Amino acid sequence: MPDLLRAFKNSNIAILSAPPGAGKTTRVPIALMRSDLLKDQRLLMLEPRRLAAIRSAEFMAAQQGERTGDSVGYRIRGDSKTGPHTRVEVLTEGILTRMLHQHADMPGVGMIIFDEFHERSIHADLGLALALNVQQHLRDNLLILIMSATLEGTRLSALLGNAPIVECKGNLFSV
Repeated sequence: MPDLLRAFKNSNIAILSAPPGAGKTTRVPIALMRSDLLKDQRLLMLEPRRLAAIRSAEFMAAQQGERTGDSVGYRIRGDSKTGPHTRVEVLTEGILTRMLHQHADMPGVGMIIFDEFHERSIHADLGLALALNVQQHLRDNLLILIMSATLEGTRLSALLGNAPIVECKGNLFSV
């Protein structure tokens, strides 16, 4: 986390590469929420699948000793568990695209995380393009984090203006 926080001191976009099970999906958003980086702003995390969005939000909320929808919630097509105090919101690709179209300046949002970005889809790519457009034209303080276990970070970094790459070795546990 210290390397990731340092990366955001010099850039408004970063890439996190870590193996499966290292805590990208469930530990990083909570640590960022608790950091001074976002102040009181919300963090949106894009998950490519609905079940992953729900389960990761439920797991993070349980780790906080809370119910889903308190400080951690989710929003997917046809279902939402958020509240007035939700700071980490896990959502699916279509929801992010809709939010970016409705409120392009993303009021109250400090960071958008693109999780599992190696799964590449037209929706994730569109979401990233829209978020980059917002960052470039409306909100240069909007932070973007791209996370993946198997992404070719060097090529993506070059595409994003040499965005810093943070690598975490993690611990592999046999399942």
